[in-house]
Amino acid sequence: MFGLLKKYGKRSESCLRVILSAFFLIYTFYVEAQNDINSELKLPPVFGDHMILQRNQDIPVWGWASAGESIMVELCGRKLKTKADENGEWMVRFDPLPESGPFDLVISGKNTLRFQDVLIGEVWICSGQSNMDMTVDSAWGKVLNAEKEAQDANYPQIRFFNTRHSFSGSPEREFESNGGWTPCSPDSVKSFSATAYFFGRHIHKNLRVPVGLIRAAWGGTPIEPWTPLPALREIPWFSSRLENIDEVLENLEGYKEKYPDLLKAWMKKLEENDPGYQSQIKWFDPSIAATDWEEINLPSLWDDMGNLGSFDGVIWFTRNFDLPADYAEKKACLHLGTIDDEDFTWINGRQIGESHLFIAKRDYEVPEGVLKPGRNVITVRALDTGGHGGFSGAAENMKLEIPVEGESRFVSLSGKWKYRLGCNLKTLPQRPIPVEFAHMTPSALYNGMIAPLIPYAVKGVIWYQGESNAARAFEYRTLFPAMIKSWRKNWAQGDFPFLFVQIANYGATPENPVENDWAELREAQLLALSTSNTAMAVTIDIGDCKDIHPRNKQDLGYRLGLGAQAIAYGEKIVHSGPIYRKNSMKIEGKKIRLEFDHAENGLMAKGEKLKGFSIAGNDKYFVWAKAEIDESSVIVWQDEVHEPVAVRYGWAACPECNLYNKEGLPASPFRTDSWKGITDPER
Repeated sequence: MFGLLKKYGKRSESCLRVILSAFFLIYTFYVEAQNDINSELKLPPVFGDHMILQRNQDIPVWGWASAGESIMVELCGRKLKTKADENGEWMVRFDPLPESGPFDLVISGKNTLRFQDVLIGEVWICSGQSNMDMTVDSAWGKVLNAEKEAQDANYPQIRFFNTRHSFSGSPEREFESNGGWTPCSPDSVKSFSATAYFFGRHIHKNLRVPVGLIRAAWGGTPIEPWTPLPALREIPWFSSRLENIDEVLENLEGYKEKYPDLLKAWMKKLEENDPGYQSQIKWFDPSIAATDWEEINLPSLWDDMGNLGSFDGVIWFTRNFDLPADYAEKKACLHLGTIDDEDFTWINGRQIGESHLFIAKRDYEVPEGVLKPGRNVITVRALDTGGHGGFSGAAENMKLEIPVEGESRFVSLSGKWKYRLGCNLKTLPQRPIPVEFAHMTPSALYNGMIAPLIPYAVKGVIWYQGESNAARAFEYRTLFPAMIKSWRKNWAQGDFPFLFVQIANYGATPENPVENDWAELREAQLLALSTSNTAMAVTIDIGDCKDIHPRNKQDLGYRLGLGAQAIAYGEKIVHSGPIYRKNSMKIEGKKIRLEFDHAENGLMAKGEKLKGFSIAGNDKYFVWAKAEIDESSVIVWQDEVHEPVAVRYGWAACPECNLYNKEGLPASPFRTDSWKGITDPER
């Protein structure tokens, strides 16, 4: 270019200036046009056709536009004006409106958005893990009478909104929905949260107003990902676990590349601390006599083994089995059912399989030549990283399948095994979160699924979660109230109602009273009732001991609805089953008298006699107790306990218990003692 200037002189220089000016002018117009395109007026996806806006509260409407752009928002004959700030953000707030509609919500700027069929009513956030995520017709199974429930689900004034599963390293303003707002119909109800639907139906029928339900749930998640990071940092004992959290959150997207190396290093450290690998003879060696190993009947979860409690780590299992000569040397298939969480399996010292997915059935091919006539040894190294651990399948699924003369012959492997503890995870740093579980990172789900909903006006929250925190139930006493308070603080709509579900009966029913982490989790939830404006739906009678996803979501929705009637809408009703009145215990000789709240009209037993009570003296040894109702009290005793000091009720994963109030609502499990539990970190 400068060569041309030198050759053709000033005339060319003047011409070039004109060309450059035109170029920069065109470029400026292009950039401004692109900015206009990129800054097109828009709102979060929680605003849309068929939406429900909260009645009797200020109604915020917000979104994005070009910096300085004038915005007009119209609703129900009212108009509000504002301008987008330098970041393109804008917000208006309408004064409270009563239940009404349908209306159009119209937002005008450089372009115009019109949302139709808008109703004013009640809006509830529905959050938690799989039992909130579970739909009326889900992969986990259908709710009771699913076909009839779907067929009858014609409630056009109940509206559903599904947030898409999403996690983030920082609080998001935008997010993706999963189809926008949808009126309740026989088709739409099938893919919406069953718990939320039956709750919403109860509210709609009782109040006769529109009801909007926003589902933001993710199966299998603990409470930490749902809690804002500042709230976690305020907990002294938890803050120590957040040393590298900023780096982790900043690199969530790149975590996929780092994970294999992080996991490899952690697994190496696990082996270095596992005596089964470090002993002179490895524990999978068939020459191990295992004479000093403990005995156990499999299949069973080790949470149900009284001396293990909520142990997280490695346990080695082994047993011998004999084969006749015509069974040996052949190719076979080993079936072990499901093992929670991971396993490494050997036969006669040769590894034949491993699995790292707790829901996967263990079906391992046994190559020819591994099996021998006479004595054979199978060894399983099971690793549990949290929650229940052990063999969770049915007894008939534990077997060796061997083809003999064209037919399958089976050798049962259920029954007596030997076990020995390997590495306790308390001795190791926290395991890297699997890349497919990056959403488990503290605050990641709050950032991706809750923060983008704020400050949408809501009446309150229903919450069903806790199973994933059972192994750390004592910590839940602090974590759960902290999460509730942080949501309320960030929403800035006061202490809105927070209704939650006490986890249902699931797991083993013990022959004798035992310590149990699920019981301690229920206690932590019970203690959360001290947080203002809360209610708890007890489900100890409507779960399924063999299925963590109980089908009876109808009674659950009803019980949450009762909580809403009392806490959110001020109705004078009995909304809860009996709750043990703290410090009401009175020792009357060899008997203990207990008093209950929510029992004004009396107590009752469903069955011939009360069940589920245990009693102990100063030795802290609990035995099953006799119990009887005396008006609004329960008297508990056992002849062999001469000086009783403590009572427990429903203290098991899946207890047999039958105390109700006259309204037919079940009593919450409880204990009168404050002895250290198995999830107490100081135990």
